[in-house]
Amino acid sequence: MNLTEPSTENVIYMIDMIKDKLRMVNADAMKPEHFDTEQYEDLVYLYEMVMKRDAFSPSEMQAIVSELGSLRKS
Repeated sequence: MNLTEPSTENVIYMIDMIKDKLRMVNADAMKPEHFDTEQYEDLVYLYEMVMKRDAFSPSEMQAIVSELGSLRKS
């Protein structure tokens, strides 16, 4: 997947992969349609950071979910 170009398909892919990696219990709260390409660079950064790690502490999980929340459409 080429994530260099902002697109709706890339946003959907990254959100789905982040949810899978974090094993989010309430995954419905982070639907791909809640995000758009306006915050694309921030989303790519968060996606790359999450994909590099094998495990997360509870506080790291909370920070990641909080950051995702801040990237949602207004």
